[in-house]
Order: sequence, then structure tokens, then C-alpha cells
Amino acid sequence: MNRRIAMVASALAAALILGGAFAPPAWSAPKRVLAMLDPDRDGTVDLTEAKAAGSTAFDRLEKDHDGTLDHSELHGRVSAKGVAAADPDKDGTLDKAEYLALVEQRFKAADADNDGTIDASELKSSAGQALVRLLK
Repeated sequence: MNRRIAMVASALAAALILGGAFAPPAWSAPKRVLAMLDPDRDGTVDLTEAKAAGSTAFDRLEKDHDGTLDHSELHGRVSAKGVAAADPDKDGTLDKAEYLALVEQRFKAADADNDGTIDASELKSSAGQALVRLLK
């Protein structure tokens, strides 16, 4: 029994050590996110690509099939205050058009150089991270 415990402990230790050794550096995270959001692989995300990813995210999050996302379905992607600001009909939910309008608003905020695209460095910003939360 002690030998079995020792083997399991050794295997766990090796997994932790090797897992840490092969973990990508933190700075590569925006590049990995960019690769997921960049179907044409040009190294940037444009508004069309962001809205396509936003539409997919909306469909995935919208579990009850009522055509809207409520606070519980958003899973912290948007604060209650953010929902209220993005909800012109004041029903407490976001329909797909409202969600995509929020994607566009956050895209424009993240596009620091106003070139119509977002690159990996812009994804690192707080505005870029707010956009990513909507698209993942």
C-alpha cells in the first residue's frame, strides 16, 4: 500500500513539474486568443470577425432558447451596470442585436490606434480583455 501511494505521489509530482515546464509563457495568451478569433490568419481581428465570434458566443451562452441573455447566462462577462447600459429596451436582458452592439462598442474601445483592427498588443489592454470576455 505504501509503495502504491509513493508511486501515485511520484506521478503527481512529475505531472506538476512537466506541466509547468511546458506551460506557455503568460505573454503568449493574447496571441493564442488572437489565433482563435482570426479565421483569415492575418494577425488581427476586424469588426466582422469580432461580431462573428460574438454571435457564436451568444448562441452558446443562450441556454434557455428565449432569444436573450440574462445575468445568469452571461457568467460575469458583463456586469449588471454593463447590461443596463447595453439594454435600450430596459428588459434586463440582452438580445443578439444588443449583445453584438456591445461587442462593437468594446471593439472600438480596444482599437487604440483606430485602424479598424485589433492585434495581440491591443488584446492585452483592459479594453481588449473586456472584448475577449464577450467573445470567449
